[in-house]
Amino acid sequence: MASSSHHEGFGGRPLWAEIDLDALAYNVQALKGQASGAALAAVVKANAYGHGAIAIARAVLEAGAERLAVICVDEGEQLRRAGLGAPILVMGHSPISDARRIVQLRLTPTVNSQEMAVALAAAASEEGVNQPIHLKLDSGLSRYGLLPQELISLAESIQHLSPLVVEGLFTHFASADEEDKSFVLQQFKLFLEVAERLPWISIRHVSNTASLLDMPEISLDLVRPGIGIYGCYPSRWVNKGLKLRPVFTLKSRIARLTRLLPGQCVSYGRTWTAPRLSLIALVMCGYGDGLPRSLSNRGSVLVRGQRAPIVGRVCMDMCMADVTDIPNVAVDDEVVLIGRQEEGNIPVEEIAELCDTINYEILCGIAARVPRVYMREGRVVGSETLVQGLSAVGVGAS
Repeated sequence: MASSSHHEGFGGRPLWAEIDLDALAYNVQALKGQASGAALAAVVKANAYGHGAIAIARAVLEAGAERLAVICVDEGEQLRRAGLGAPILVMGHSPISDARRIVQLRLTPTVNSQEMAVALAAAASEEGVNQPIHLKLDSGLSRYGLLPQELISLAESIQHLSPLVVEGLFTHFASADEEDKSFVLQQFKLFLEVAERLPWISIRHVSNTASLLDMPEISLDLVRPGIGIYGCYPSRWVNKGLKLRPVFTLKSRIARLTRLLPGQCVSYGRTWTAPRLSLIALVMCGYGDGLPRSLSNRGSVLVRGQRAPIVGRVCMDMCMADVTDIPNVAVDDEVVLIGRQEEGNIPVEEIAELCDTINYEILCGIAARVPRVYMREGRVVGSETLVQGLSAVGVGAS
């Protein structure tokens, strides 16, 4: 195992993401403290928002999460194959053809139809197990889920469909991360009206990170924070009184330094021309790794704690930075593309704003080929690369 300062041993090029498991555990516990005694389902869909689903799932359970939440059966299967035994809620649509697999993997699906309920019940009967399911109310997001009357009808028709257990009822807010909470309250009111009609469903849940931060009083039985676990806030409007700690840092090293004469150009399309004698650093990170191409001639990286502008077009596999003004810069110097270095900081929110998107998209876009290096107390405790599965050295128990 390489030391925390040199990760080239994790792959053929100097690029890696450092995932701070201490910060992750802190965030889980802080959010749990907000939840008015409700259980916590950690949302680890989309490869745990780019952080690495298996290592993150282990670490959040160790930190006190009771459940995991994913979007599809494949994500649930990935966690089960890794030996994780906690309840896993599949929040998205699952086709009827997946019913048997869901039962065999002991996943908790979100059921949207009588046909799916019947298929799950049949598969569970054959396997000789009880099968928990959740129902989702479309309370105004107009995306997935059933309208109030449809949901009540489905719930009542499958209430006694053994061995199915209608364990949970949930909805998802459309605008919980906005300043105006009136639509959230409207959705919540509708949800409670439906829940009152189905008092036999034991687990009710509505809260995402935004509502957990701003409206902890609506935590009900279970909360499902996603972005907050990773130390990010859902928007600039949510209450930041709970100090979350960023978990993700994206690092590389200077692979080459090139001196350019005034008038020489950099990268595809020759969009940047040296205005003076310039020193250009080659950094092995591009849009194929998840560094947005729209940072071309706009973004920055950190070298020796100082900002260096990204110059020329970001390529698929690399980008260039102007390090002319950084004293003593050298090949192999560490480069931070997202996160802190000494006094410098490039938060993921800054990158999202430059790219006219949200922090979620930037994190989820970090490609699988970027090695994930898991840290505790500043030391490497595990890593995962394209060619080497998770080495779970102290990354938490299953």
